[in-house]
Amino acid sequence: MAKAENSMKKIKITKITLNVGAGKNEEMLKKGVKLLQKISSCKPVETKTNKRIPGWGLRPGLSIGCKVTVRQDCEKLLKRLLAAKENTLKNSSFDDQGNFSFGVPEYIDIQGLDYDPELKIMGLEVAVTLERPGFRVKKRRIKPTSIGSNHRINKQEAIAFVQQLGVEVQ
Repeated sequence: MAKAENSMKKIKITKITLNVGAGKNEEMLKKGVKLLQKISSCKPVETKTNKRIPGWGLRPGLSIGCKVTVRQDCEKLLKRLLAAKENTLKNSSFDDQGNFSFGVPEYIDIQGLDYDPELKIMGLEVAVTLERPGFRVKKRRIKPTSIGSNHRINKQEAIAFVQQLGVEVQ
């Protein structure tokens, strides 16, 4: 008789973070906010600088980008974003904690989005966070505990998970 798979070892997508860096260009920032709103149907948040870097003309509190975190319907959105990358990812896109990230150079490659003359051509960065059931013990308020090494997601497991979605890893 075959041994049943442990349901606590099943990997799931926790969140997808979409990011557009605009620098000091305020017009580009507004376009980025509009683009992220179109892709995710969630309200984006502007990212602000914390440090002063005179060489780059940055001061604390200056908006230099925008981001949005998607927690619902992650798998559907991820498949659309990966299709824009022709379902291929580099091995270097994965980190040791099992997360991965990639860039989409042109938003018009994303399925379901048409060219908007107001936005012109823009790209974005995508970061995907993977977890297993039970990762809450690390974040809970009362008695937080570290995750055991057997339960953590490593690079090979993350690659195997993505390959199940039909993505080729090079």
